[in-house]
Amino acid sequence: MSCGEPHETDCSEILDHLYEFLDREMPDSDCVKFEHHFEECSPCLEKYGLEQAVKKLVKRCCGHDDVPGDLRDKVMGRIDLIRSGQAVPEQDVTASPATSQES
Repeated sequence: MSCGEPHETDCSEILDHLYEFLDREMPDSDCVKFEHHFEECSPCLEKYGLEQAVKKLVKRCCGHDDVPGDLRDKVMGRIDLIRSGQAVPEQDVTASPATSQES
């Protein structure tokens, strides 16, 4: 996605790291860069608003459950694979043989 306008920070970089911004998992200097981009770029601001709303909804509906760290790492790994365009395995590579045979 790009609005077609030149920016100091490219739209693709902003969108690639949007969740890091939402989760405040980046340095303050990068957060400032993102905030500046959102002031200039309405398509990215709209995407940010949508993702922020989804995040709030998920937190409200599911935020009471503790998520194991390994599950979070697995989900984030899958998201990274999809974003990079790599093939995502059809079958869970961490599933036990009995679980995968039942499928």
